[in-house]
Amino acid sequence: MEKSTSNSKDGNVGTPKHGHENPDPKSESESQLAGESKTEEKDNVCNNAEENRAANSDSHMNHNQILEDVDRFFQSLNHSDVPGEAPNSVELLCKMTESMIDKYNEGQSSLIKFGKDPENDTSFSDALRRVSKLSNELGKYPVFNASVNRASSVLQRAMSFLEEEFRALLEDSKNDNKDSSSSSSDPKSQDKTSKQSSFNNNNNHEYSDRCVIGGDSDQQQQSGQASEEEFPGFSQETVSKLNTIANTMISAGYDTECCMAYSISRRSAFKAALEKLGYDSISIDDVQRMQWESLEGEIATWITIVRQCTAVLFPNEMKLSDSVFSDHPSISQSLFSNMARAFVIKLLDFAEAVVLTKRSAEKLFKFLDMYETLRDLIPVIGGESYPPEISKEMTTEATTAKSRLGEAAVSIFCDLENSIKSDNGRTPVPSGAVHPLTRYVMNYLKYACEYKDTLEQVFKQCHKVEDDNVDHPVEQSAHHWSQGDETGESQTTPFSKQLMSMMDLLDSNLEMKSKLYRDPSLSYVFLMNNGRYIVQKIKGSNEIHQLMGDTWCRKRSSDLRQYHKNYQRETWGKVLQCLAHEGLQVNGKVSKPVLKERFKSFNAMFDEIHKTQSTWVVSDDQLQSELRVSISAVMIPAYRAFLGRFKQYLDAGRQAEKYIKYQPEDIETFIDELFDGNATSMARRRT
Repeated sequence: MEKSTSNSKDGNVGTPKHGHENPDPKSESESQLAGESKTEEKDNVCNNAEENRAANSDSHMNHNQILEDVDRFFQSLNHSDVPGEAPNSVELLCKMTESMIDKYNEGQSSLIKFGKDPENDTSFSDALRRVSKLSNELGKYPVFNASVNRASSVLQRAMSFLEEEFRALLEDSKNDNKDSSSSSSDPKSQDKTSKQSSFNNNNNHEYSDRCVIGGDSDQQQQSGQASEEEFPGFSQETVSKLNTIANTMISAGYDTECCMAYSISRRSAFKAALEKLGYDSISIDDVQRMQWESLEGEIATWITIVRQCTAVLFPNEMKLSDSVFSDHPSISQSLFSNMARAFVIKLLDFAEAVVLTKRSAEKLFKFLDMYETLRDLIPVIGGESYPPEISKEMTTEATTAKSRLGEAAVSIFCDLENSIKSDNGRTPVPSGAVHPLTRYVMNYLKYACEYKDTLEQVFKQCHKVEDDNVDHPVEQSAHHWSQGDETGESQTTPFSKQLMSMMDLLDSNLEMKSKLYRDPSLSYVFLMNNGRYIVQKIKGSNEIHQLMGDTWCRKRSSDLRQYHKNYQRETWGKVLQCLAHEGLQVNGKVSKPVLKERFKSFNAMFDEIHKTQSTWVVSDDQLQSELRVSISAVMIPAYRAFLGRFKQYLDAGRQAEKYIKYQPEDIETFIDELFDGNATSMARRRT
């Protein structure tokens, strides 16, 4: 049994069974390959299942998971072992971003879609930052070209959407502040506006005062008031949206597009604000062809606009720019300064054009207004809000324009000397009244001295230019500025010296004109009238009084008193001689013929004086009263004494009435009729 078993084993090993004694080698190989193929197919099925599960898992990633996975991918790029391909989250991020853009546009009838859901806006901005980073970072690796192209396409679409939103928000500023604009019709608002100063052109006299309240320019000031309340017209919510979009576009590398959209919109809005104030671009040729009345109105508008820019528009525009680009101060500064520069240059071009117009006396005050306006503008455009190079350029341009206005103002003011010198008419003013030249010059100087500080500046400026062109020893220059006026009362300045020079010229001219009168008494009345007018004008203006000084005024008052004495001596000296007691007695007795001749001479002289001088004019009430009182103080006592002493020597009755024509009370009444400019007063008395 044991053997048999052993034999059996041996047989199995050494001897094959029936039918398998000689197996086929080819069949054996095919069987082996088939087994391997089944194994590989099984492995592939497993791998595909894993990939599908992974894909299904990616497709169910939420917003935050996609962003986190993309962030991990960015981190892996920092290592030397760069992945062979981008993860599926990159594509999911692109699809998610596109879906967000589509969602913004779905069912939206309004132009503005961004900003209605802050949470969605934040998610959108977060996604765009990753897309932008994908577009920039993956470009370094050629293996990711497909992903770069995909991300760039999505980013381009997103930026186009944001740029449109940015423009729409900027253009929507008018709607943001409807309530504010409508409030201008509120009674309280109107009351506030009505109290604002405005600029008006006063052309009712041959000399122009500085701008006063009233006229059509009230509308300009009201517009300025409204602009101050409304400009630039963005709510805080809108500014916040603009800031978010600006930050997103700039971080994505689309700063050029963002700045271009902002610049175009704000320049248009700023121009509209200026046009609301009356701004109109006028060429140099147009300015040269304008009549002064029209140009004066344009200057008033220009002054309003520049002052509004200085006080309201520029500061508010700068605040808006700083708020929208709060994270990018250099961009904010550049945008604002470039826009401001464009408008400042245009405004300065107008000032330059005005300077080139033909100069005349009435233009002085508008030139000085423009000078003061630019003087206030220069510190604003020279501040830290502007880049140094732009600030320097604008400041230089404005300073140049201001200097030219100052030079023109000095030239116009000094030309008043020529007006005084050239007024050499040979016809005296009737009745010894104030000469038109005196009125013109003194009113002109009075109004000019309301700009005293400004004129001091422009004269010093021009004087400095002259000094720079001429070599002066240091000692001479120091002496010049420390030298007081001829009274030693105060230091002189180029302007005050010019003013005194004009007054001296006017004095000389009036002295010459006084000699045109044949009657010396009338020449003194003429000098008194004009002298009193000058003194009263100077005393009535603090500015010109400070420049001329008290000593000058006292000297003028002394001159007036001398004219007064000369008038009394010339007019009433001969009359008083008729009332003298000397020469009436012959051989110790009063001579009636001589006495009668005295009364006749007195009556004739007094009649003639009253007839003539009642037509003369003394327009100053105080001077008129002083003259009458002084005449009465001399004449009435003398006449009363003469009449009281010598009346008895005339026979009573008709003889006395023939020679004694006036009683002392009559003399006083007639004296009070002098200098009234009334040609019929004597005739009325006689009837």
